[in-house]
Amino acid sequence: MAGGMDLGTGGGKGKKALDATINLVPFIDLMAVTIVFLIMTAVWTQLGRLQVSQAGQNASEDQTPPNPNDVPITILLTEKELKLQVGANAFDPIPLTRNEKGVLDVQRLVDRLKEVKTQLPDKSNLTLNTEDGVKYEDLVKVIDTCIGAQFPSVSVSPAAG
Repeated sequence: MAGGMDLGTGGGKGKKALDATINLVPFIDLMAVTIVFLIMTAVWTQLGRLQVSQAGQNASEDQTPPNPNDVPITILLTEKELKLQVGANAFDPIPLTRNEKGVLDVQRLVDRLKEVKTQLPDKSNLTLNTEDGVKYEDLVKVIDTCIGAQFPSVSVSPAAG
């Protein structure tokens, strides 16, 4: 079977056989379960995805000149506060507070975004600038809040300076 290799099947000198049969069925079962698990969890990665773009990415894709009446909406997210700016008008900073479960309280941001939406009903995009020390869960919470406040096109970029 092995082409010239001594399998140790004996030969009359009292040697034990060196070949052994390995049962591969448990290994195949383990691989089958692993593949099924990976295929099933691949669906969850698509459902849990946030639709954001990098700032400036949309500008390079669009070849139309910018509308002079288009007022930019930016939110600066720091470790301690949120700063909402609509064009040249800046709102008072919103201090970041957490509820009793430790989740970021964004009700004041929701109120301000609704106020902006009533003033600019056709506006659907905004830019979220974040500092390095911001927690990922806070970033996701703010993105979800913006999408829930009827601003589905959220661009994320690092804060300048």
